Amino acid sequence: MPATSRPRRFDLIAFDWDGTLFDSTAIIVRSIQEAVRDVGGAVPTDEAASYVIGMALTQALAHAAPDVPPEKYPELGNRYRFHYLQHQDDLSLFDGVLPLLGDLRAQGHLLAVATGKSRRGLDEALHSVQLKGVFDGSRTADETAGKPHPLMLQELMAEFDVPPERLLMIGDTTHDLQMALSAGCASVGVSYGAHEPAAFDVLNPLHVAHSVRELHDWLLSHA
Repeated sequence: MPATSRPRRFDLIAFDWDGTLFDSTAIIVRSIQEAVRDVGGAVPTDEAASYVIGMALTQALAHAAPDVPPEKYPELGNRYRFHYLQHQDDLSLFDGVLPLLGDLRAQGHLLAVATGKSRRGLDEALHSVQLKGVFDGSRTADETAGKPHPLMLQELMAEFDVPPERLLMIGDTTHDLQMALSAGCASVGVSYGAHEPAAFDVLNPLHVAHSVRELHDWLLSHA
């Protein structure tokens, strides 16, 4: 049966942003490391810095820099934002993302973003890559609970009147997949972002895609 005539399994597809749609992992890691260095903390390894991608900013920085005292968190956050903004123009969508989103919309799926970014950061990113109007909804870490708490997805389900079994979460970290599991939703992992896909197995994703092209093909056939 052609994909266009196959009934939809999922009405709402929620995407993580950084490392899933947006190729920003290396910049985030470098910005975390430079921020920790600025405030005198022990600079985390690439692996430790990439692990926290997807968390709310303060939680992420605290986890990546456990030796930095809490009274320095505001300064740490400001230094992270400073370094990240220096590279804002370096960021770009992964190749193939725009056709993927277009095909999903053509099949009638509602699309959303569920991200650890701030509302301001997401809105700037959506504007800068001309994605206004592509997504039907979004949730950010500063306006609801950060990942892996399921509140982001619960709020999106309530907004669009979609039950858990009709929402699919797609992300590149264990935080994304744990959020989906806690919300009673299915998930798909992508291996080209921040976390090693071997860690995904215990969170029962329906599939792990190793490229945007593979993700595109899987979604058109199975979503």
